Amino acid sequence: MTYDIIILGSGPAGLAAAVAARGRDKSVLVIGNRWQDSPLARAERVDNYLGLPGLTGSGMLETFYQHAVGMGAEFVMGKAISLMAWEGFMVTVGSQVYQGRALILAPGVVRQAKYPGEEEYLGRGVSYCATCDGMLYRNRSVIVVGRSPDAPQEANYLHSLGCQVTYVSPQPPKGLDSAIPFVKAGKLSIKGEQTVTGLEADGALLPCDGVFILRQTVAPTDLLPTLETQEGYIKVDRSMATNVEGVFAAGDCTGLPLQVSKAVGEGHVAALSACEYLDRKQEQ
Repeated sequence: MTYDIIILGSGPAGLAAAVAARGRDKSVLVIGNRWQDSPLARAERVDNYLGLPGLTGSGMLETFYQHAVGMGAEFVMGKAISLMAWEGFMVTVGSQVYQGRALILAPGVVRQAKYPGEEEYLGRGVSYCATCDGMLYRNRSVIVVGRSPDAPQEANYLHSLGCQVTYVSPQPPKGLDSAIPFVKAGKLSIKGEQTVTGLEADGALLPCDGVFILRQTVAPTDLLPTLETQEGYIKVDRSMATNVEGVFAAGDCTGLPLQVSKAVGEGHVAALSACEYLDRKQEQ
C-alpha cells in the first residue's frame, strides 16, 4: 500500500501532523517509537500548554496519540533505517518497506556524534541494520555496537544467522545470548583499509569484518544526505518545507524553542503544506 503521507516521529509534532492530514482525508502512516518512550512522557507536569495546564507529560501524549488513532492514522513501531526517494518515498523499517507520496520529518532532536571511521566505511563494513545486512556476514566476524534497547535482540539475531558476534557497549546489555562475548567500552573508532578490518574499543583493537551500529534513532541527514541543515537543525521555510521536494519537517528537529506548543503548531502546518503539495501534484 502507498500512503499519501508518511510521518517519521510519534511525538507531539508527528501526532499533530497525523491529525491534521487525516482531517484533509489523506492516508497517513506514522513510524516511530512508542509514545511512552518519548522524553515528554517523563515530565511530571506541563503547565505551559494553552488550555490544558497541569497535565503530566504521559497524560498529554496519550491524549494526543488516542486523537490520532481515532482520526484513522496508522502506526508502525520501530525506527526508519533507510529512505529512498523514488516515485515518492520508500522507508525501510526492519525488513518491511513502506511507500508514501509525501514525507514529514518529526523525529525530535537526534544528537549523535559519529564514531571515527563510521561515515568513511558506511556500506563497506559499517551497517545500521542487522535484518537488512546480516546474511552478508554469515560465518564471518561482526561487532554490534549497542546503543539502543533492542540492540541485544538484533545481536542475538545475527548470532542465529551464524555470524561470529561480539557485543560492545558502555553498559552490560539485558537479554544478550550468553554465547555472545561482551566487551565494555565507550571510546570507539572503526578501522579499515578498503573495507572494515576492526573496531578499536578503549584502545584495544577487535578484528572483525563488519560493524553494526545500532542506535535508537537514525539522524534525518543519514536518511536524506541532501537535506539542508542550519546550526544542527533541519532548515525549513514558513510552510515547513525542506529543500527536498515533498519533504516537510516539524517540531524540535527544526530548532528552538523545544516546546510542545511549537511542535504541535509546526506539525499542523507541515501536514497542511504536505496536503497542498499532494493536491497540486494530482492536478498536474
